[in-house]
Amino acid sequence: MSRSETNRLIHATSPYLLQHAHNPVDWFEWGTEALEKAVKEDKPILVSIGYSSCHWCHVMERESFELEAIAQLMNEVFVCIKVDREERPDIDQIYMDAVQALGVNGGWPLNVFLTPDQKPFFGGTYFSPQAWVQILRNIGRAFLANRKQIEETAEELRMHLLRSDVERFRKQHVAEWEQDIELMYNKLASVFDTTWGGMDRAPKFVMPSIWRFLLQYHFITKIPSAINQIKLTLDKIAQGGIYDQIGGGFARYSVDAYWFAPHFEKMLYDNAQLMSLYSEAYTVTHDPLYRSVVFETYEWLSREMTHSDGGFFSALDADSEGVEGQFYVWKKSEFDDVLGPESEIVGKYYNVKAEGNWEHGNNILVRNYSDEKFLRENALQAEHWVRVLEGAKQKLLLARNKKPKPGLDDKIITAWNAMMICGLTDAYSAFGDRRFLDSALRNMKFIETSLTAEEQLFRSYKGKRSMTTGFLDDYAYVIQAQLKLYHVTFDEAWIRKAEKFAINTMKNFYDSDDGFFHYASSQSEKLIARKKEIFDNVIPSSNALMAQNLFALGSLLDREEWKILATAMVDSLGDLIKSEPNYMSQWAMVYTQIHKGMKEVLLTGPGVHSLRTQLQAEYLPFVLLQGTSGTSELPLFEGKAALDGVDTIYVCHNKTCGLPVHTVEEAKVQII
Repeated sequence: MSRSETNRLIHATSPYLLQHAHNPVDWFEWGTEALEKAVKEDKPILVSIGYSSCHWCHVMERESFELEAIAQLMNEVFVCIKVDREERPDIDQIYMDAVQALGVNGGWPLNVFLTPDQKPFFGGTYFSPQAWVQILRNIGRAFLANRKQIEETAEELRMHLLRSDVERFRKQHVAEWEQDIELMYNKLASVFDTTWGGMDRAPKFVMPSIWRFLLQYHFITKIPSAINQIKLTLDKIAQGGIYDQIGGGFARYSVDAYWFAPHFEKMLYDNAQLMSLYSEAYTVTHDPLYRSVVFETYEWLSREMTHSDGGFFSALDADSEGVEGQFYVWKKSEFDDVLGPESEIVGKYYNVKAEGNWEHGNNILVRNYSDEKFLRENALQAEHWVRVLEGAKQKLLLARNKKPKPGLDDKIITAWNAMMICGLTDAYSAFGDRRFLDSALRNMKFIETSLTAEEQLFRSYKGKRSMTTGFLDDYAYVIQAQLKLYHVTFDEAWIRKAEKFAINTMKNFYDSDDGFFHYASSQSEKLIARKKEIFDNVIPSSNALMAQNLFALGSLLDREEWKILATAMVDSLGDLIKSEPNYMSQWAMVYTQIHKGMKEVLLTGPGVHSLRTQLQAEYLPFVLLQGTSGTSELPLFEGKAALDGVDTIYVCHNKTCGLPVHTVEEAKVQII
């Protein structure tokens, strides 16, 4: 097939699948056509899974899938299916689990071989062209000569896939929350990197839910080591190459232990969670660095990642001009040409070296120490330096934007967009800048208009809504985003919308046998297994999010059955949360919220939004804030009103309210 010819992926909506539309491989999308062909022709299936900003996916495509000879072998022996893991995480979950059960480290591209009835029997990640050809030939021969053995392996893997993580790890736990969170903290602290922040390993992923749990832990215990490690981590990340010093926004992870050299792809979900983390950390520390990070990340989101109708795109590629990071790095000569006489001092600030500080004479822009130390060592006045630096960054950004840009994955994923709404509302709470709220509301309107039909969500949008219905993380994050919008607007319509989606989720995802939620809806396409997601990864566990949502909604709407269900979920995983907080940090937050208890703070009177602004500028992680300037349909407002027309605050816990007060300072005495 010539580059001018296309395969059937040309009709896909996924940018990742479209990238493969000119391959000579006879790719199918996952669906009836491919699966029926495999059964009819009794051919093994090759499922190749990746995503558009995946560097090694591009490499394998270039080295293998674009070559006629390799494609011919693939086409003769296999039914070849391409899957975008971001559009079909349900498929990715199943076959990633299978490959890991075979003893292979997971990752992408994920290449899995299936029997015609979709049972996996072999797989791996990236393969060199030579290894790939050998594997294709060996599997082709084995499928004909050793079919019985392959079927036996496939059946063993199928049985493994049918056993859920809930079944493996669930046990009754007696909650002693104060001792439990102490154990969780000590487990995490044992692997802190106390020099560079984060955990003591490389590569380094930020894992925001760990640091958000530690913020909660510090709020309760006031232990200095907790906030010190949080500050060290957030400072080093903000100063490192993992953060785009010129354009804002974060890369996916650092390949080293120093946050220096990132894997340059930028994912919406990382930046959404980091918006929340840095905003919350600001309310504790009031560090201006954290404010800068949030505002610069918002500028990047608005400039590069926002659809004209308000949706947010998924990712920016790591590569441009076929080279990883090419868009973001600088030769010293380029840097000098852009900045002229300011180059010396700005280059010193960003650690720019004539020989380069990275590969091939290139420089990754990083800061080696705090602004205060830099100003002191270089005898600079803060106001003057701010003007110089802001001007330099604008010049560098303009120059950089003239270079060929990394590929943009412009599909819009429901869960990731709702996650960013949460990040934006957290930023609005912390800083009060209306732009954050306006962006969040506009995005939710996009979700409601383009990704929702009645109470049913759809997974993604690119030019049109995908046919794939929403997964548990889509529902969980949309519910959480609606609750966050209520807490910053006091518009009770958001709670009613969240309630409807929660009812839908209970109907279509909940498994009453074990008390947890399937990842795929009962209305979705039937695959060989139906998974339940309990562990946190770079995206928190969707079951943990649902437990958090149900407890909050149960409290707000006085639905005791939802609170009981949420409590049972966290308690049945209590031993695992306590022993593995690294992989259960979102659960650790929910566990603490449920067992410490949430204060319901009711604001009434004409000045409710002034009171809200004051309270939300504080870090109060165990508060469910509610407000009305008139009447409310929420159960807890019954019999409570502004006294004598004066703004009044009620602080309630376990359906019992303290004496009404009129100032935030008086309320904080009851809250804390």
